[in-house]
Amino acid sequence: MRRLQRFRLFAAVLPVVLLLIGLKVLAHQFHLEFLALDGLIPSLVAGAIFLIGFLLSHVLSDYKEAERTVSEMRVSLEAIHGDIAGFAATAPQVDIAAVRLQLADFVAVFERCLDHANRSGDMTEVILRADAMGELFVALERQQMSERYLVRLRGALDALRRSVFRIAYIQHMQFVPSVHVMVQTLVASCLFVMLFLRTAVVLEGALVLGFVGYMFIYAIFLVRHLEKPFRKGEHTVDDVSIFLLRQFAAKMRALAEGEPASHARHPHAHQGGGGDEHQEAVHAQQPGLGQPAGVGGG
Repeated sequence: MRRLQRFRLFAAVLPVVLLLIGLKVLAHQFHLEFLALDGLIPSLVAGAIFLIGFLLSHVLSDYKEAERTVSEMRVSLEAIHGDIAGFAATAPQVDIAAVRLQLADFVAVFERCLDHANRSGDMTEVILRADAMGELFVALERQQMSERYLVRLRGALDALRRSVFRIAYIQHMQFVPSVHVMVQTLVASCLFVMLFLRTAVVLEGALVLGFVGYMFIYAIFLVRHLEKPFRKGEHTVDDVSIFLLRQFAAKMRALAEGEPASHARHPHAHQGGGGDEHQEAVHAQQPGLGQPAGVGGG
């Protein structure tokens, strides 16, 4: 199934390319080709290729940053859990199970906000969960947690917030919309010129137009696709996988239930995001999270 998903973008581009080839054959049959080949046409195509490469390079940099951000979020969550678990070992009044469920809930809400239904990339719910962690730290301070732990916890929470805000920005914003317009109009101009370019043999002209059209149209589709790195629920292999966060949530649930962490059912770790939507989602709201700090009343 995942092998077929790799060709999803190709399947979307192929009908457009076949349409261009059909139009080229019709233009040749009805003698609509009125443009003669000269030295400016190859320059036009080369310019379009350069601009597409420029646009792709910037979009790919955001995509790679989104991949790094997921691992940074995992590090921040592990740091928060480790410090609180260390303090809970000496403070029996701290409900460490509720804290672990709260961390798993954060991952669940984050994943829900990345779903394709949330096209605006709104991360308000995730930020509210991060704010709830701040309230947790205040409650821990009342339980005589050392200043050294609190500084580390707040630093990890700030790093977590920074990652969430960066992902929200990447998901919501388009890289310089005017550049997109320029590239799209230039590609349309190139295809128009090649469609009505005089050719001696119709098959030769159709194949050249098909090859150039496939390259241009696939690149435009790819740029559109990569601009939104997280595409949960869209059955694609080209999105950024959050399997690291899913593994963390599974570990937190297992520890909260008293199981060894190694027995937690981890989702499959793969490079693409194609299998992400098939994994069991973490429950959005866990029981026992009514207390803001996960700290017992003692």
